[in-house]
Amino acid sequence: MYYPTPGPVPSAASALPGAEDVELRTEDGLRLGAWFVPASGRPSGLTVLVCNGNGGDRSLRAGLARGLARAGHAVLLFDYRGYGGNPGTPTETGLRADARAGLDHLLSRHDIDPARIVYFGESLGAAVAAQLARERSPLALVLRSPFPSFEEIGRFHYPYLPVIDALLMDRYRTSDALADLRAPVLVVAGDRDRIVPIEFSQRVHDALRAPKRFAVLRDMDHNDPGLAEGDVLIAQVARFLDDVVQRAIR
Repeated sequence: MYYPTPGPVPSAASALPGAEDVELRTEDGLRLGAWFVPASGRPSGLTVLVCNGNGGDRSLRAGLARGLARAGHAVLLFDYRGYGGNPGTPTETGLRADARAGLDHLLSRHDIDPARIVYFGESLGAAVAAQLARERSPLALVLRSPFPSFEEIGRFHYPYLPVIDALLMDRYRTSDALADLRAPVLVVAGDRDRIVPIEFSQRVHDALRAPKRFAVLRDMDHNDPGLAEGDVLIAQVARFLDDVVQRAIR
């Protein structure tokens, strides 16, 4: 369920020129590594808080941050507890606390607008971002390859285990967390995703009451670079956020 890369990650500036190494402090006393990436294109005034999926570390999201920064958005990349050399053990409760620490860091900065923060969650991170949005509504929310709940994905991948629900310690109920959200949402899915098939992401989209869009990236599987950080993904996100700023989302 959790697949962190061991050991520390490189410095922010070595991966993304102009980026800054920052430290997050969680409510339960952990210190987590993170990178703050300023906008490199014409500034939009938006800041994107990225909640990673269940594998790797923030260095694997450098391409995503680079693309978003070129589109004019500042970005915060962070690693959850147990990832990227951070202390702690990942759990659903812990990852929620880590995302809150990321938001708290952004709210403490003087170089961003606290009313213009966007959450971006990928796969399992979409559930983390959804829960954060339930607690503290963002300006907008981007969900890449989301699933309605971990139980549903578990039943899909392990249909021969009728007790899969009872075996899961963490639930990650994305759709439940989004039930009352009113901020606009972009759902992005790959039509060849074998880990979170597109119909699961479609269910998340269809259950939303908020203003919403659904973007399908053709010929993309779950971990394909194009779905993780490609030009088409960045263009879809940039167009959506432009429309959010222009209040064109209905």
